[in-house]
Amino acid sequence: MMLKLIPKVFFDHMDEGLDLFVNCLGFEILHHDGGLAVVGRDGAKAYVMESPEYAAKDRPEIAIETDTIEEIHKDIAARRPDMLHPNVPRVTQRPWGALEFAVLDKTGVCIVFRQWPAAG
Repeated sequence: MMLKLIPKVFFDHMDEGLDLFVNCLGFEILHHDGGLAVVGRDGAKAYVMESPEYAAKDRPEIAIETDTIEEIHKDIAARRPDMLHPNVPRVTQRPWGALEFAVLDKTGVCIVFRQWPAAG
């Protein structure tokens, strides 16, 4: 049984990754050891890695599914409105049926929050 998929996200500098995940998204630092930080909030986790080489190769888009999208949007909008993605800064129903909003950091990492409609 697979339980979780935990992304590894590379940044030039650790403080850029912690700014996104801790200061913007409200994750807590669960472990920090030089070039690696493990961050988590609720059931979501990520590995924040300092590596200019790998950061230059990929700026990922990561989706986080939730059942409390309005609450999360309100928290992030109050915490860091400057990081709300200019294309989807508000909770918006997308053509595929999900409610979404996104954040975009200065390095180009995009986090999409998604809530699917309840099965009826």
